[in-house]
Amino acid sequence: MKFCTRGGARITGQRPSGSAAEGSGKDPPGDTHAGGAGGVGALRSEAKSSAAPGKFVPCAAPSVATATGAPAMAAPSVFLLAVSGEIESGEFPGFDDLYCKFCFVYGQDWVPTAGLEEGISQITSKSSVSPTTLVWNFPIDITFKSTNPFGWPQIVLSVYGPDFFGHDVVRGYGAVHVPFVPGRHKRTIAMFVPESTSRLQQFTSWFTGRRPEFTDPKVVAQGEGREVTRVRSQGFVTISFNVMTKDLHKLGYDVGPTALQSPSLEPGAQGLHRF
Repeated sequence: MKFCTRGGARITGQRPSGSAAEGSGKDPPGDTHAGGAGGVGALRSEAKSSAAPGKFVPCAAPSVATATGAPAMAAPSVFLLAVSGEIESGEFPGFDDLYCKFCFVYGQDWVPTAGLEEGISQITSKSSVSPTTLVWNFPIDITFKSTNPFGWPQIVLSVYGPDFFGHDVVRGYGAVHVPFVPGRHKRTIAMFVPESTSRLQQFTSWFTGRRPEFTDPKVVAQGEGREVTRVRSQGFVTISFNVMTKDLHKLGYDVGPTALQSPSLEPGAQGLHRF
């Protein structure tokens, strides 16, 4: 049994044992569970009289919060990427009444935690004020978490509109990475469309309204099979981003403007710049 005083003195005592008590299995005279004059009660009285004056309290090891003044904080295991903004406008000479679809493509270590991964805008037409621009102003908003910057998210755009016969056909594909640096950014994406490999297929696709297009638009953000795909440039789309990150610097990645613009940094200190 251990006791300590307010001044830090420690007194150790042991319950007395006798052969009669041990043999009979009964408490010795005066030692009661209520704390009489003998046994533990006598030991407490002896300790109190021999130690420095003060209140006796049980000894306890100090906690981490008491020793340091604040609870220990665990290091973050993931970082967050919040993306908002809008698909502002597009320029497609010779085409009108177009709408836009978007979706995000990301690596295996990325997980969306909030927002929409894909969407479709309204149909917009050119105006007399801006006869060459199609204005959508369609909002985007999504949040990711990840443990690895590999597979940084890309946004894939697909623009559709009616042809001469009123069929919905693709007017352009495009993709761009979400900016690394937090802040507001604007990107202009060059769009393209797949082309038929022969004149006969071009005429057939025009007459039937079945133009060449990708079965999965996400292939635009990937490299597999692109070397055998025949495409043609067609139009531009302007998109704005508002990017916020959390705990990216704590995991050792520096994406500040200084780190991205300074060529003198070592690869180990450049963070995402090395990608």
